[in-house]
Amino acid sequence: MIRVMLPTHLRNLAQVEGEITLEVDGTVTQGSVLDALEARYPVLRGTIREHDTLKRRAFIRVFACQEDLSHQPPDAPLPEAVAKGFEPLMIIGAIAGG
Repeated sequence: MIRVMLPTHLRNLAQVEGEITLEVDGTVTQGSVLDALEARYPVLRGTIREHDTLKRRAFIRVFACQEDLSHQPPDAPLPEAVAKGFEPLMIIGAIAGG
């Protein structure tokens, strides 16, 4: 089981509390986790990645094992600790401004 932590506004949208656990078949990648997340919570489609291109939205960041994985390819395997459920995959809304 993969553990996923979402920011508050996405948890509210999906009507979940706390951490989400997902079953992911095959290689655990950002793309496969997001596919599983959107399949289980269709209301999240288009909030983390674009509807048509499936590219990560500009102000969304992905972290795991104290690393920013945001700019890694979506088909790159996630760290083993995430794939085995020891560490969560954290999806975070970035903040910008001046």
